[in-house]
Amino acid sequence: MTAVALAYVGGVVTGVVGSRGEPAASKSGVIDEAADRIAAQAAQPVQRDALERAAVEGMLQSLGDRWSTYYGATEFSSFQDALDGQYSGVGLWLRATRGQGGVEVGSVQPASPAAQAGVLPGDVLVAVADRDTSTADVRTVAALLRGKEHTSVRLAVRRAGTTMTLTLTRVSFTTDDVAVEHLRGDISRIRIAAFTRGVGREVRRALSDGQPGHRGGVVLDLRDNPGGLLDEAVEVASVFLDGGPVVSYQRRGEQAQTLQAFSGGDVTTPLVVLVDASTASAAEVVAAALQDRNRAVIVGSRTYGKGSVQEPTRLSDGSAIELTVGRYLTPSGRSLDGVGLEPDVAVPATEAPQGAERRAIEVLSGLLAALDGTGRG
Repeated sequence: MTAVALAYVGGVVTGVVGSRGEPAASKSGVIDEAADRIAAQAAQPVQRDALERAAVEGMLQSLGDRWSTYYGATEFSSFQDALDGQYSGVGLWLRATRGQGGVEVGSVQPASPAAQAGVLPGDVLVAVADRDTSTADVRTVAALLRGKEHTSVRLAVRRAGTTMTLTLTRVSFTTDDVAVEHLRGDISRIRIAAFTRGVGREVRRALSDGQPGHRGGVVLDLRDNPGGLLDEAVEVASVFLDGGPVVSYQRRGEQAQTLQAFSGGDVTTPLVVLVDASTASAAEVVAAALQDRNRAVIVGSRTYGKGSVQEPTRLSDGSAIELTVGRYLTPSGRSLDGVGLEPDVAVPATEAPQGAERRAIEVLSGLLAALDGTGRG
């Protein structure tokens, strides 16, 4: 199965389909000629690697696509580590703002330095490490946030027109992105913070026959989940489906590819999925698949609407470019890009998180009562 991911590089979120093949071979041409001339003759000295990076970033900017980006070799290595749930930073997932440039917080790792300082999803990062980031891209801001454990970084965030300056101490994370809580009435609440490697296995384990506490139903909490590896998302959807489509996408010039759920999932336990405005990308894929397949009731507010597919390609020096190569489609053929997923049961975005949770439990109770009314044993 092709891996589709959301990059989480010390506080980064960008959509990605897994890397293709070997590093690209280098070619000389007008770009190299210009770089040679600038490096040799410009009054202001400049390093050749800085020119190459600027050239690549300029080409990507010409696409007018906020998700396409460039990673240096070290940044791309950090990206790969992050997909394994390991990084050093302050605990932020980032995404491009919907306006012209800039980066905002997609979600905040619980108990992280950022969480303890009160950073919230939707906060816009206007400065990091004394550098203006009001028009920076996600990769640049992520690189500024990363650093050695126990070192400090100062950042300024804007919220509702007010700017706050914070100093945070970086820590090393080995993330546990699945948390299971057993509620009253034999209800299990499963929160997935991001779809990093192993998340599907953890969710399946939480609902295995040997685990108590979900006869009353399951609340799958995808709030503040910016996405992650698509194969992990497919495995999570498979826990609640018995085969059939989960998502499809099409690259330019190729046939559409549909990813199927594995067979043998639990199709009887009542299921509610909690979403909000920070539920994005692969998390939206899971919610939409369960909605389209009539397997779950979606509760919350409209999701983010990150429905594009990116694919990183390694370059000859170990760096990588990440290009948008297509759009996700739900099993019913919907595109969520720029639109998001409309929940079945709407909860105002301004309502406290506990309100959405109470509504989810109410819906579960209704589903359970309906099943019991049909004579379920």
